Amino acid sequence: MRGSSWHPGPVPRDAFPVRPGWDDAVVLEEIDAVNWGDLPGPRDLYEPDRVATGLRALATATGLVRAADAGSLLAGGGLVHDHSGAVFPAVVTAAPILLAIVRDGHPDAGATALGLLDDALAFAVCDRRTRVATSYAEAVPLCCALADHLRRHAGLLAASGAEGRWLLADAAHHWKFDVQEAVTDGDGAAAFGVLAGRFPGGTQPAELHRAGRVTPLAVQVTPHYPLSSHSPDACLSIDGAQLDDVAPPAVLLPSGCNSGQADR
Repeated sequence: MRGSSWHPGPVPRDAFPVRPGWDDAVVLEEIDAVNWGDLPGPRDLYEPDRVATGLRALATATGLVRAADAGSLLAGGGLVHDHSGAVFPAVVTAAPILLAIVRDGHPDAGATALGLLDDALAFAVCDRRTRVATSYAEAVPLCCALADHLRRHAGLLAASGAEGRWLLADAAHHWKFDVQEAVTDGDGAAAFGVLAGRFPGGTQPAELHRAGRVTPLAVQVTPHYPLSSHSPDACLSIDGAQLDDVAPPAVLLPSGCNSGQADR
């Protein structure tokens, strides 16, 4: 999180008592159910011991000091590494937990969680190499996977003040198109499906993903019909794509994810 301080060392997991008022137990169980050490990350930066401790601390924080201490753990090698601008795959796994804290946690904890998500997406935009497995593809750019979590909580973020709305606007740049039907169209294919986020318009480089395929295909996509701001339904023309590649459950994502952040 911007402006967060470096914590001098690990904090015992029982140092932060459970705060009454929301279902901490469910969130704590979700945190403890993950083996954070199994998630990849650079050994000189990623410190998985900080993740569970920091998330537990943030979930149970009751004020600014405890929320800041938890944020320092997570920003100092747990989910991101502020000093080097690095972000780790653990943040995609942690995103639903952070969003639950935004929704139900103490206001100071929620603000800290929003700051961590904001930094994570900003750092991920600059990370062209890190990819994560998701339910819909095996090698999704880190920024796109994180943005997908954020879009699922659009109502929450829209109601979370200026920072939540900025974060939602930034996530919209990392569009995602779920193919529901495809037909041959000249030398390529036309795909009918659901668009999430904001397609920039014109012809765009894209990655075509299929569940189980590690290497995405590079393609060019163009709206087959004008896109509607009132409906997520869309049809995209995919140049040079084979019908077998485009058939559901294929997913299109921005190529190389050169998506920048919205102006603030």
